[in-house]
Amino acid sequence: MRDRLKVFGIDIIKGSVRSRSRRPMYALIRMDGGIIESEGEVSMFRLFRMLTAEQPDILAVDSLQEIAADQRELYFFLQGLPPQTRLVQVTGGERKETLGKVAARFNISFNRFDPFAEARTTAQVASLGAGFEVIAFENESEVVVSRHRSPGKGGWSQNRYVRKMHGAVQLKGREIEMALVAAGIRYEKKETKAFGGCSRVAFRVFATRDQVPVSTYRGADVQVRIHGKRLERIQFRPLSIKPRYLIVGIDPGTTTAFAALDLDGNLLHLQSSRQMAMADVIESLYKVGKPLVIATDVQEMPYSVEKIRRAFSAIAFVPKQDVSVDTKVELTAPFPYANDHERDALSAALDAYRQYRHKFQNLIKRIPPGHDLDEVRARVIRGQSLDTVLDEMKVPVRESREAKNVPVPAEVGRHDERVRVLDGMVKRLRTFVSELQEEVKAKEYEIHRLQARIRRVHTSRDAEHAKDVEVVKRDAVIQSLKKRLHKEERHNRNLVKRLARIRKFAELSMEGEVVPVKVMEALTKDGLRRLAEDAGIEEGDIIFVSRTDGWGRNIVRDLAELRVKAVVLGAEALKKSDPQMLPLFCEANIPLFSDQDAGVQVRGKQGLAAKETLDSALKTWNVRQEQHEREKKSDLIEHIFKEYKSERGKEVKKGG
Repeated sequence: MRDRLKVFGIDIIKGSVRSRSRRPMYALIRMDGGIIESEGEVSMFRLFRMLTAEQPDILAVDSLQEIAADQRELYFFLQGLPPQTRLVQVTGGERKETLGKVAARFNISFNRFDPFAEARTTAQVASLGAGFEVIAFENESEVVVSRHRSPGKGGWSQNRYVRKMHGAVQLKGREIEMALVAAGIRYEKKETKAFGGCSRVAFRVFATRDQVPVSTYRGADVQVRIHGKRLERIQFRPLSIKPRYLIVGIDPGTTTAFAALDLDGNLLHLQSSRQMAMADVIESLYKVGKPLVIATDVQEMPYSVEKIRRAFSAIAFVPKQDVSVDTKVELTAPFPYANDHERDALSAALDAYRQYRHKFQNLIKRIPPGHDLDEVRARVIRGQSLDTVLDEMKVPVRESREAKNVPVPAEVGRHDERVRVLDGMVKRLRTFVSELQEEVKAKEYEIHRLQARIRRVHTSRDAEHAKDVEVVKRDAVIQSLKKRLHKEERHNRNLVKRLARIRKFAELSMEGEVVPVKVMEALTKDGLRRLAEDAGIEEGDIIFVSRTDGWGRNIVRDLAELRVKAVVLGAEALKKSDPQMLPLFCEANIPLFSDQDAGVQVRGKQGLAAKETLDSALKTWNVRQEQHEREKKSDLIEHIFKEYKSERGKEVKKGG
């Protein structure tokens, strides 16, 4: 089929679809049967003219942004394409790649700065099956037959003109209906009756636009429009469903892990799980691609891995000796992995790729452009010679061309085929007419029966609707209660953990020789909140603070309100702390000293302090605090005396 494929490849030269002043100009490559027929520069209008005239199989682009600024314009563009023409984005669907990477799979190189070279490459890779078809319409179409002109304001002949137009619309609708019946396509018809015939006939056809045997039409009195039913979201469908070849590394055991690489050494998938059986591994690999090589990191392949290899008829790869841990770490250094099992699986796949890498590079130099590199490499690895593979994959373009140039058999064949189709159409139309006559009688009876049924159904439906409303309300209440239950369960678990910590602190406090210390991560409101949630804060607690960055006056005031006994910092943290911190703690009457002075040892979120050392530090702090208070009072008295002296001097000067 590839030799008969007609492909248009385009790439933008200048301008933009988003610009109103500089409309885009495209480099157009016309390719038929894998052979380039012509190259040229076209506008958007000229492109549509050529598409309508020649109706190629594929219009290939490297980016949809070159033909449409947004999704609305893209729908409009696709609506204007001929039904037989598919729009293909060769660089991918939802996840895009560069055109260079796509072309490299077929050993094609090009100048990315030349629009004609890019358009040529786009057409070539599309003809080879690369890319994704842009799907914007459902498998459903709408055919509308309507008037092509207005009846006018009136006159002696208005009724005659109106009757003529409506009769033409009705006649065109019947012609389209016969064509749909002859093609065997299911449809629904809706007619709008009018004077002399129909003003509008609409067909809901359950087929795509290219399957509808009707074309758009504009006559003197009648027009025919065909629209596809839009999808809510643009979809992408690959042109080729052939899976990619993989090099797979598997690490079996209690935790099973596997890694999948493409034939270029790129990591496609890495997964590990304790609940994953061999059947799950096979299913997951089927979703990624087709394993060509299955490797392990041990000299003898495990039985479970061998079963997976047989399931795919893949090539087995085992190292000459068990791979060491250092080698695994070196191989997997550029790649992220979650655990040792994923590391082992990934190292096995990379080791296998390393063995085949030089062979792959040599093949790339010998394979001519236009061949699927993965397919060629896979066949060569399986034992076929390169010449045999290239001969089997060679496209018989010349033979197909010669067959097309034989005039008499082709003409005779087309004539015979046309006669056969017309005979079948006549038979089907005759059957259709008789069926329609019987359906008219049956539908008249059906209408009366259904009208009576509708009246009966209305009564029962009202009662069912009331029940449904009550069920919806109850479901909403149940969901709300479930959410509330889960929230309370989480809160209960947190309280149990907090109670356990409080009990432990209480037990330590009763021993007498040591004093429990509660650890706060940072001297901030957030750190205080977390400490209150985890272990609670009581009056007389000793709190160890790990970090002082981000502290403020408010946190010192909060600690004073909670009446903590003391705050302990690390020796280094106390030296590097803000000089203003110590005076603020003195003002709040909260002892602040280092862990060395207090004899505090911290492990995780818990700490202990030697009771004697802590008491000694508290006594020392109290002595310094008393001295600070005396100095503070002395400074206050001196300040008051200086103010009195100053005011008295001013009064003496004023009085003379």
